[in-house]
Formats: sequence, C-alpha cells, structure tokens
Amino acid sequence: MTQTDIIDLPLRGISCGGCAARATRALAALPGVIEPNVNPMTRHAQLRLDGATLAQVQDALTRAGYPAELTTTRIKIEGMTCGACAARIQRALQSRPDIAEAQVNLATRAATISHAPSVGAEDLADMITRLGYPARPAGTDAAKAPVHDTEARTLRADALRAGLLTLPVFVLEMGGHAVPAFHHWLHGLVGHQKLWLVQMALTAAVLAGPGRRFFTTGIPALLRGAPEMNSLVALGAGTAFLFSSVVTLAPGLVPEASRHVWFEAAAVIATLILTGRYLEARARGKAGEAIRRLIALAPDQARLIRDGKSVLVPTASLRPGDLVLLQPGERVALDGTVTEGQGHIDESMLTGEPLPVLKSPGDKVTGGTLNGGSALTYRVEATGADTVLSRIVAMVESAQATRLPVQALVDRVTRIFVPVIIALSALTLALWLAFGPGLAEAVTAAVAVLIIACPCAMGLAVPVSVMVGSGRGAELGVLFRRGDALQKLASARVIGFDKTGTLTLGRPSVSGIWTRGLTEDHALALMAAAEAQSEHPLARAILHEAEARALSLPRATSVRAEAGRGLTAEVDGLSLLIGNETALTEAGIAAAPALMDQAEAVARAGATPVHLAINGRHVASLALSDRLRPDAKTTVAALRAMGLRVVMLSGDVPATAQAVGAELGLDEVKAGLSPQQKLQEIRAMGAGTVFVGDGINDAPALAAAETGLAIGSGTDIAIEAADAVLISGESAGVVRALRLSRAVMRNIRQNLFWAFAYNTALIPVAMGVLVPFGGPALSPMLGAGAMALSSVSVIGNALRLRRAG
Repeated sequence: MTQTDIIDLPLRGISCGGCAARATRALAALPGVIEPNVNPMTRHAQLRLDGATLAQVQDALTRAGYPAELTTTRIKIEGMTCGACAARIQRALQSRPDIAEAQVNLATRAATISHAPSVGAEDLADMITRLGYPARPAGTDAAKAPVHDTEARTLRADALRAGLLTLPVFVLEMGGHAVPAFHHWLHGLVGHQKLWLVQMALTAAVLAGPGRRFFTTGIPALLRGAPEMNSLVALGAGTAFLFSSVVTLAPGLVPEASRHVWFEAAAVIATLILTGRYLEARARGKAGEAIRRLIALAPDQARLIRDGKSVLVPTASLRPGDLVLLQPGERVALDGTVTEGQGHIDESMLTGEPLPVLKSPGDKVTGGTLNGGSALTYRVEATGADTVLSRIVAMVESAQATRLPVQALVDRVTRIFVPVIIALSALTLALWLAFGPGLAEAVTAAVAVLIIACPCAMGLAVPVSVMVGSGRGAELGVLFRRGDALQKLASARVIGFDKTGTLTLGRPSVSGIWTRGLTEDHALALMAAAEAQSEHPLARAILHEAEARALSLPRATSVRAEAGRGLTAEVDGLSLLIGNETALTEAGIAAAPALMDQAEAVARAGATPVHLAINGRHVASLALSDRLRPDAKTTVAALRAMGLRVVMLSGDVPATAQAVGAELGLDEVKAGLSPQQKLQEIRAMGAGTVFVGDGINDAPALAAAETGLAIGSGTDIAIEAADAVLISGESAGVVRALRLSRAVMRNIRQNLFWAFAYNTALIPVAMGVLVPFGGPALSPMLGAGAMALSSVSVIGNALRLRRAG
C-alpha cells in the first residue's frame, strides 16, 4: 500500500458533528496519519497512512470512544510445514497498513485477520498465495469436508510412490553393506557404474516426483531470503543428489578418496519426511475431530409439519416459526421450543451431563441433541449461525486460532532458526573440509545438520495442544471463547464466586412473608406488579408466588432498577421501594424493628430477606430461599484441594452470605456488594484471579478478572463478558475447566521441552562433535527419520488431551 491509498473505516458511536470532530482530532494527533476526515452523516473515517498502522489507528479511536468496525476474515492456507512458514506469512500480513492484526496458526493451517472492511477476503488469499502458500477464504470450504483428510490422502499417495522408488535404491546400496556376498555378486554382475546410474535415475524420480514440493517451495523461499523447513530439505537432499551425480558422471572432479555416492540418503530423506508429514496430517485430523463431531451432530434433514402432515425436508430450508416433528431417537435439527408432547432429551453433547432432561411444552430444545423414546413437536426459533451449535463451533474455532502468550517465545526462535541452521551447516562443511578425512564426509555432515534441524516440532508445540484442548473442552461443556484463557486459567490462585445462580440454583422461592398494616396477598401483589419487568432471579420468585396464589396484579409505572439494591415503582398511586436493608437506609426509610427481627432470623438460616416500603414506610418483608447447587460443596472442596483460595462475592445480605459460605467451607465471604464493589474486589485480588458468575450485574467483574467464567445458563451479557463459558450451568464445570487448562499448559511445556531438547541435543551430534572422542557421526537418513518422528511425537502427545478433564 502507498501513501496515496485511502483507508475507509466505519465508526461506532458517531452521532453528531461534535463526535466526528473529536474522532478527527484523535486521528490527527497520531503520527503517520495523513488527512484524516470523519463524516458525521456516513459515520465513516477516511485517512491515509504514512508510517502509522491500522492497529494504532484503532487504538486511538477506541481511546476516543469511537472504535472502528473492523472485519475479521479467516483464510485457509496450504503448504505451511513449520513455524517459520507461519511466522513469515504473519509478518507479511502485519506489514500491510490496512491490516490491524493477523494470527497464523500452523496446527489449523489457517490465518485469522482483522482488517479494514475495504479489503476483500480474496485479496488477502491472493497475497498469501503469492508468498508461495496456496490460500483461499475459509468460507469456500465445504461445511463438513475435513481438509486434513484430503491432505493426508495426498501425502499418503506421495509417500507410497516415493517408498516404491526408494526401496530399490536402498537395497542396491545398503544391501551390499549388510551382506558382503551380495555386494560382490551384484558388482560382478553389473558393475558399480551402472548400479550408480540406476540409483541416480530412481532418486531423480523421487525428488522430481513426490519430493518436488520441497524444491518448488523451499528454493524460492531461500532466494527470497526467507528460508523455511522445505529449504532445509531441498538443500540437504539436493546436495546429496548433486554430489553423488558428479561422482557418477564426472568422477574426475572429485578426489578419489571421496568418490562415494549418497543417492540412497537423498531418496530416503525425501521418503521419510513425506511419511512423517502424512502421519502428522493424519494426527492433525484427529486433533480437529471435536469440531467435526459437533458439526456432524446437526441432521441434514428434518420432518416439517405442513398441512397437518410431516414432510422430510433439508434442514437448511427450515425457517423460524416452522413446526417440526421429532421422532423417537432422532436428533433435534435446530433450536426451538416444544409445542406438543413430553419426553426426555439427551443434552450431553451440549452440557457434558449424562442424564437426559425432561422436556414439556414451553421448554427449549437445542439443535444436535438426541431425542429419547417420545415423539415431540417443536417450533423453530433459530437457524444458521444463530443456533447454539453453530455458536459453539464458532467459539471453539476462534479459541483454536488464538495464539497463546507463550507462542511469542517460539515465534522469536523459529524466525531465526532456519537461517542459523544453514549457517551451522556451512560451518560444519568448512570444519570437516579443514580437519576431516575428505569431501564426502564433509558433505555428509553438512547434509545431516540441514535435515536434523527441522523447526516443525517447535512450530506445532503450542497450537496443536490448544487445538485439541479447546475441542476437548467443548466435549466437557467448557467453551473457551478466547484461547489465551487456557493459559491464564492454568495460573489461577484465587477463585471468586457469585452466589445466586452460581453456587445456588438461581431458582429461589418465597418461604415467608411478614407484613405491617396490610395483608400478605396485597403486599405480594404490589411487589409482583413492580417486579414483573425485572429479569432478576429474586423477582421471578416473587412473581411465581403471586401466580401460585392466583393474585390479580395492578399496573406498575416508573419502574427503575438499581443493581445490587432493588427497584422503585409507582403502583395504584403508591410509591414503592423494594430492596435490601441498604436500599431502605439510603432512601432514609426507618426499618420496622419487628420486620427486621424476622429478616435477620431468616438471613442467619441462609435465606435472603427483601423489604417493601410504601410511601416511605417499611410495611413488609419477604424471605426468599435458594437451594445450593447439588455439586457446590464438592466443587469448593475440589478447588481447595487443587491449592486455590475460594472466595464468594455476593450482593446478598451478609448474614445470608455467611450462612452459605459456612455450609460450603469457603475461605472468605464478602457480601452486600454492589456491581462496582465487586469490580473493586476483583481488581484488589490482583493477578491469577478467576471470577465465576451468571447475572447481568456480574458482567463487570467477569470482564475485570484475569479469567472470567460464565455459567452457561446465565445471561447473554455475562457470557459475552467472560473468557470461558460453562455450558452445563453446573459449578463442577469450574473444576473441569481448571483441570483441562492445567493439562493443556503441562502438555505445551512437554512439547516445547522435547522440541527444543531434540534440536539442542542432535544438532551438535550431526555436526560431528562426538567424532573426535570416538563417538558416532549422524547419518542424514537417521536425521530425516528422527526429524519426521519429532513432529509426530509432539502431535501424539497433544492427542492425549482428548482424555483430559
């Protein structure tokens, strides 16, 4: 991009000329931004960049309060074989001024790019393709076509062809070394010159056919000054082949003592690396099985009820409002609400909980879940990307594409690794020529260094563990909305819980009413009328009690809620205040002693008191009881056994919260907190803090915690603010999430250790440092085998995470 190219960005929050002027000033103050102009009518910013980046522009606009609406595109990439490939593509993408952020993932073979809306997906794919890595927008993939399977089939065919061509070369050369009689018979029958010519022809077929990819990708990358793994293989195998060809065709150019051929080394290197890549691709396919299993849960057809009869139609043709018949044993096609019938549905794919859930008219059903033995009819409410299953798949894919902070170290190493290896190979050649027995041994050692030092294992160490771990989380009912939550959660030291709906079931009921100067039914009807517009669990409990008593509710007006306190409203000309004791105190209302005595008694027993004041007079108190989740006590015990400090941060009255805390065995209870105070408490806890909540008032704390875990049965706002979602709604999901995150990080550390240790140990051996002490040199063939196995072992180790949790 040149300075004359204009970047056009839609902005959020622009509502007037003043907003536009502030946004323009924010852009103008950023060095490297030329001619910024924000139009308040179109709500777009236009600017030129000369030194600044789009990421800096977005940061400036966000600080000003008008963030740009950037587009996120996912690109599938072929031909990446190591961390150096991924790092090179990422650097090229991030060098474009109209790209704010790019993450290239070696394990998923994909790039996630945040960019200006004017940039097309095809443009991005073309740019990557021009770098030497064929790319296409992810949206062009078939919905259920596993890319790794196609790649594995291609590599399998190439490895088999290479193996068939390499076998005669290997037998002709190595068979003679293993069986001297065979060697003498063969050379007496044919002669070594003709044998070398046969080996040269077969090896050329291997390198020009199945092994061609190493040269078509590796040599151009080397010439561009950006060598990668294919460059190492091309240099190693190519050098061995060329040296052997010179010995075969023009032996006079090589000293007699060095006239050895290494055709079998070149052919075996290509064959082993192709075999390793095939095994790696197959293993990566297993790493992505979790998403494919999720996608496969959605049936392709459903029974649409049309004119009173069921008609089998494609699921993609269904629309919201359609009625669908669900036969026994069938999977639910799309999200909806049961309209007829009653039966159990297995939701284990969604929640990780094994027990089927009873569904009746009015209950929600989720696409992909499995019906039991009863026929049900449901009305479709969500299709396409709006379904729960689609959102889960999108979350998992997003988490898998995320680069963990630990990846930064790997990127720095792989960026310089290949050039360093080429330099070490050249140094090895020079040292062996100076101090070794001959040219052949020098070439062998240099080739061994090139082949042994593949950075594939290092590049795969982190992303493949994240990929498998995120998929396993989805199977366990733990959705990591951001992949870096896996790393942060593993270092947790304090876990803060909300109470209502998190440690308790969130379904409180009225267990007592006390009044002064009016009947219980009258007080309840007034409170229910005001609470009818609230989504709070306590409000629902009051409404349910009013419905159970068949009370007629008057109309409420001027309803205003204050989070963590209560609400005010006008009902039948009366001014109502409903809330906790703090709300009464702040309103200057004197608490009735008799009612407060009752409230304190129920609070000590673990219930929540709610007070009613009419026209500034305290006239009634209710007791709302909410049972603990069945697994809450075992969850707290398990977390403490894992070495974590467990705290409850509640907006409930202190006596109630303390009673619950004592029953659960919590380390600390902080109660009577407003959402702002919860936020302050979270910030005061410092690093390693996790917060678990479910309500709208928990959203600030979830966002402020180092890791926020939202109960999946909670509100959308809480879920959006969290780093991970516990779909089942069970508090035991917190333990599963922590165990999984620790397992993933332990797995990553193992992968990185072995990847780095492998190269640290074997590169010096390949260079020949052990030879002066009587130790062995490393054959290029053994180096190729070890290199191929290193990547497969890293993936194999990561696949163990499929049993984690």
